[in-house]
Amino acid sequence: MTTKDDVAGENLDKMQANLKRVEALTERLLRVVGARKPVNPVLSGPGPELFAQAAIGYWAEMVENPQRIYEHQLEYWGKSVQHFMEAQEAFVKDGFKAPADHTEADKRFGHPLWQSHPYFNFVKQQYLINAQALRKAVEDVDDLSPKDRRRLSYFSEQIIAMLAPTNFLGTNPDALERAVETEGESLVRGLENLVADMEANDGELLVKLCDDSAFELGRNVATSAGSVVFRNEMIELIQYEARTEKVHKTPLIIFPPWINKFYILDLKEQNSLIKWITEQGYTLFVVSWRNPGRAEGHWGMADYIETGFLEAIRVAKEITGEAQVNAVGYCIAGTTLHLTLAHLKAKGDSSVKSATFFTALTDFGEQGEFTPFLQDDFVDGIEAEVGHYGVLRSLIMSRTMSFLRSNDLIYGPAIKSYMMGETPPTFDLLFWNGDSTNLPGTMVMEYLRGLCQQNAFVGEGYELMGERLHVSDVEIPIFAVTCETDHIAAWRDCYRGFGMTGSQDKTFVVSQSGHIAGVVNPPSKKKYGHYTNSDLPAEAEDWWQGAAFNEGSWWPRWESWLKARSGPMRAARPVGGGTHKALCAAPGTYVVEKPVV
Repeated sequence: MTTKDDVAGENLDKMQANLKRVEALTERLLRVVGARKPVNPVLSGPGPELFAQAAIGYWAEMVENPQRIYEHQLEYWGKSVQHFMEAQEAFVKDGFKAPADHTEADKRFGHPLWQSHPYFNFVKQQYLINAQALRKAVEDVDDLSPKDRRRLSYFSEQIIAMLAPTNFLGTNPDALERAVETEGESLVRGLENLVADMEANDGELLVKLCDDSAFELGRNVATSAGSVVFRNEMIELIQYEARTEKVHKTPLIIFPPWINKFYILDLKEQNSLIKWITEQGYTLFVVSWRNPGRAEGHWGMADYIETGFLEAIRVAKEITGEAQVNAVGYCIAGTTLHLTLAHLKAKGDSSVKSATFFTALTDFGEQGEFTPFLQDDFVDGIEAEVGHYGVLRSLIMSRTMSFLRSNDLIYGPAIKSYMMGETPPTFDLLFWNGDSTNLPGTMVMEYLRGLCQQNAFVGEGYELMGERLHVSDVEIPIFAVTCETDHIAAWRDCYRGFGMTGSQDKTFVVSQSGHIAGVVNPPSKKKYGHYTNSDLPAEAEDWWQGAAFNEGSWWPRWESWLKARSGPMRAARPVGGGTHKALCAAPGTYVVEKPVV
């Protein structure tokens, strides 16, 4: 029979064991913080000039139009006082009960206590009132440029997201209940998760989104059969095995972005674009970019074209014996494919027969959600960062991209991992998302200054490799795939640059969903449709108004277009040929390489 003394003894033992774990974890935390490689503070927020300018503008508005400011302040005060009175009245009249709650649904506040418990409900409603007041305060600042207003709005939203009551243990009923249920075990596990994440990122806090121990490249992701048939200091070129007895004459090369790993196109068999392409009868090559370290920091845009794009095209032609290839460029690789095509035209080289672009920008005149990160103070901070490390470290890119969706990619996962003590989910897409890469310092600054800030490629021309390259130099047949809710390369911005090309044979498609899901959209899932319009008016909105919606994936439509530009069928080719023997099996070695920074 168990006595109270027995239970008390067990609880004391658990407490002592947890205290020892906390002590050990604290030592680890201090070590990792002590060895931290700090991020330039400029990259964590705007300089004081923006806030000073906003404060001056707010004060000027108060002097010139005090009524407007007072109206907003009084509205905020009134809502706060009324909320307090309603809470008091409900408590006195109905006992321990929250007042009526008419706030909009918010998945952060899904626990029933946010609605029913007077304490949690009061905290939630007051937070939402405060958030609304802060947004209106930003609206009240009139003396700001559109860019500075967008920046101020962005950083204000970051403050609002950071101060949500769900982010703090004392005001998070989910975390408190879990701590009670587990006798504090969840908090200790959460501390273990926190320390492990910081150890994995040189002392920086970057929330792990996925249990990466569940995945292994070549075993359960990136499993399509193929071999590396060429390697230089920048790329491994993978040729995939044919899955049909006959293939089209013209080979196809895919250039993925070097901001992430190529296997987003080959996560698993059910959604692998690589597998699907080979099943349609094509000789497929895919570039795997090297993850650069300090020694590769000097790589620039010209190096990516010469050592990456042109070498891959040369080798694919040699292996297949063909004079031309078809090419695909995804995201930044699509931007660079445009530059490559302009360079080839200047040289009178017709090696590329047609080009397909996945979510590729060439006109950076409208910077969208990236506006806060493309102004001089932030870019100057990037320049200082790469000047010190040689590269833009992967954690900087990961952190920046995460803040664009901070509730989903930072605070939500952090709550589950650090306060609830949960193990991150097992999800192949999140595994890939966390497998990020460094970027060479020279390339980063050329890209940010010349392409993004100066917008030279669609303006006066981009000076590179002894030529002045312009988007209008792209004259071969092109097919552009963009995504309706893409927050990285907005489809309307892609459309502007697409319209400036010199091609007379071009097709534009808008897929449903975003930057990844809109591209990795296999026909078998029957999930996302796409929009098409054979007319190509000057304005994106006019294109949209005349577009027709099509059920299902855009993949078959693109394959039909590609087939018409890939020549007759011939016997399937073996992997490699001539001097280009198989060096190792796909997915190769560069995709798993860990660089030294």
